Amino acid sequence: MTTWLALDIGDKRIGLAVGNSAAWLARPHSIVVRRSKRADAAEIARVAAHEGADALLVGLPYNMDGSEGPQAKRVRNYARQLITHVPLPMQFVDERLSSFAADQILQQNRPRKPGGKKRHNDDVAAAVFLQAFLDQQRSAVARAAADHSS
Repeated sequence: MTTWLALDIGDKRIGLAVGNSAAWLARPHSIVVRRSKRADAAEIARVAAHEGADALLVGLPYNMDGSEGPQAKRVRNYARQLITHVPLPMQFVDERLSSFAADQILQQNRPRKPGGKKRHNDDVAAAVFLQAFLDQQRSAVARAAADHSS
C-alpha cells in the first residue's frame, strides 16, 4: 500500500489531499497559505509525517493543448526545491481542469463561507487529481491481475 500526499501548488496557496492504494480513495486535507519555501516545506513535511505519506503527487497545470506553459514550469521548479526539504519520492501528474471540477464539487456540496465569500478549492482540486491518479493505478492493477490469471 502506498499513501500519497497530493499537492496543488499555486502562487498563493498549496492544496493538500491524501489517498492510498488500499482504499483507492482521495480526500481533501488542508490548504497551506504560502509564506516562504522553508515554511511551506516544513508544513508539508509535518502533514506528510502525520498522514504516513510514502510519496508526493504534484499536479502540473498543463496548457489545454498538453504543453507545459510558464505556470507548469514554476510549479515543477518549486516542487524540485521542495524535495530537498521533504525527502519523499515525487511524481508529477496532469491537473488540467481539476480546479474546475473542484468548483463544481464545492458548488454542489458545500455552502459559501459566511458573508457569501467563495471557499478556496485548492485542497479539493488536489483530491480531484489524486483520485484520478488512484483510479488509473487501480485499473492497472486489475488489468495486470486479469492478464496474470488468463
